[in-house]
Amino acid sequence: MKNLLITGGAGFIGSHLVRRFVTKYPKINIINMDCLTYAGNLNNLKDVESQPNYRFVKVNICDEEAVNQVFAEHKIDGVIHLAAESHVDRSITDPMSFIKTNIEGTVVLLNAARKQWGNNFENKLFYHISTDEVYGSLGDEGLFTESTPYDPRSPYSASKASADFLVRAYHHTYNLPVVISNCSNNYGSHQFPEKLIPLIISNIKQNKALPVYGKGLNVRDWLYVEDHAAAIDTIFHKGKLGETYNIGGNNEWKNIDLVKLLCRIMDEKLGRNVGESEKLITFVTDRAGHDLRYAIDSSKITNGLGWSPQVSFEEGLEKTVSWYLANSQWVSEVISGEYANYYKQQYENR
Repeated sequence: MKNLLITGGAGFIGSHLVRRFVTKYPKINIINMDCLTYAGNLNNLKDVESQPNYRFVKVNICDEEAVNQVFAEHKIDGVIHLAAESHVDRSITDPMSFIKTNIEGTVVLLNAARKQWGNNFENKLFYHISTDEVYGSLGDEGLFTESTPYDPRSPYSASKASADFLVRAYHHTYNLPVVISNCSNNYGSHQFPEKLIPLIISNIKQNKALPVYGKGLNVRDWLYVEDHAAAIDTIFHKGKLGETYNIGGNNEWKNIDLVKLLCRIMDEKLGRNVGESEKLITFVTDRAGHDLRYAIDSSKITNGLGWSPQVSFEEGLEKTVSWYLANSQWVSEVISGEYANYYKQQYENR
């Protein structure tokens, strides 16, 4: 494979993946296609933007003509598709944006791949990145496996489930070479601060209220973003065509416990008295249809492909907090403008 298209490569997970592939595989041309919505930021890739095997194209995946042009001009051999609307809260207030980007945009890419590759699938691959949220909600026990029936509960997860089914349909109908992975909650540097961990870090630093939905009892499995990038790399090179792989961190936390842990870490980092930041915790009206628990069984990728998470939660969280504290300018730039209005509507009016 010579020319790899990564969609959404200026976003949180995408930028970590682009950086990994650009530096690790100098003989592969990496084409980063992103339309730079609020969550896309080319500053995330300043350290690799001048590399000879890196190119950026500003294109919306829903723009069929522009996408086809990118496939033709760059002779795309492979796709890692991350571009998506991904925040559940936003999907509740604006579901149509998620339907358009996550479903229609995925089909545009699938059609472009079919058009470019014809019937020659040698060294070709369409890799679709999905989420554990397509499986619905777990009780106190059990884990999501690759055979867990889909039961999406939000417009976001329903749109991702639809995209998953379409990717599989193109594999079975057109023999398109595909793989899919479903991951748990990611955390790490460069994550847009509407997501829980960077939101709490940012608010503690500013002595702002720490909004926690309901009673904070919802459970999530947390995966360090660089471990996720390594898993994607592994599946891209070793995954079996037509298969799905679940990627998890084996690291479940109740939201309230995670917030309290971040409070303790931040108090230490900022030289505050232990317990000071916990006073900022504010319980807000629960999210509509809030899933109770997600947890991933990663045994298929671990036993079959040899991947497992390498970064402990303590180490990953330490790195994450340190990065946000050292990059206050990045944070202030991304939370200005439209995000300020969104934050007020989402949290301050509840």
